[in-house]
Amino acid sequence: MARRRNKQNEAFIRSALRNTWDFTDYEDMLTEIALSRFSWENLPDTCDERYLEKALFFNGKAIFAYDEIMDSLLSLKVVLSDKFDCYGIPVKRIGYGDNEYRITCSRDNSVMVFNNYKMKPTFPVVTNYAMRLYEIDRTIDVNVGAQKTPVLVLCDENERLSMENIYTQYEGNRPVIFGKKGLNPDSLSVLKTDAPYVSDKLYNLKTNIFNEALTMLGVANVSVEKRERLVSDEVTKSLGGTISNRYAYMAMRQKACDELNKKFGLNVSVKFRDGESDEDSATADVEDTTEKGEQENE
Repeated sequence: MARRRNKQNEAFIRSALRNTWDFTDYEDMLTEIALSRFSWENLPDTCDERYLEKALFFNGKAIFAYDEIMDSLLSLKVVLSDKFDCYGIPVKRIGYGDNEYRITCSRDNSVMVFNNYKMKPTFPVVTNYAMRLYEIDRTIDVNVGAQKTPVLVLCDENERLSMENIYTQYEGNRPVIFGKKGLNPDSLSVLKTDAPYVSDKLYNLKTNIFNEALTMLGVANVSVEKRERLVSDEVTKSLGGTISNRYAYMAMRQKACDELNKKFGLNVSVKFRDGESDEDSATADVEDTTEKGEQENE
């Protein structure tokens, strides 16, 4: 009984670890994509682009604060005070870093940066999609495993340990399976569960959800399965949601740049890192692929 319980615990631990690894992989992947979307140009050397985007990603807001002691402009996390103007913008703010260094700021020596119009972080969005993707991935694993062992073994209780040992050899892909001489083949029966193979459909669903996550982050994406059948207008329309989501993030960062440049006499700008300069060029690769696919079909 103790041995059986240990095996069950080991199986549970392996499954829990796989769940954690899969979820963490997707969360890390989407987090890296989210953090590297924007390129801040002409920032002062004392401002850290990575730290700024992390603050926006996890907290939904950050601050550019001028530190009189260091005589430098810093990009920091921010704590809002209880005083706000009529538009809900904090009048007093406290910028702080991971080393607990703090700067008490006002409108005169700082500029607020918001992640989007609602001042919400991106992290919950990434976590939600990572959870959905990992659930599908693990379901695929279970479905694939069911194709390998679609059997239900019925046996006497006194033969159960022997059956578990035989199944362990079967699961380990042993070319020859050994059973004890006294094993009674009449005392057991095997029923096929005939689990349906749906992993291909689940994989397509996972691809669609991953593309949906990219759309929510403003990253251009087109379904590979349909790409060769798309025309230019369809490609442009398919990017509508992507571009709209991108604007929600871009507008607030651009507003901060304008304020920053006006207040401190800088030339800071922000761009979206997608390898393209505008919507038209973002569809160029897809159009080229479409033309090539049509030519091959001819």
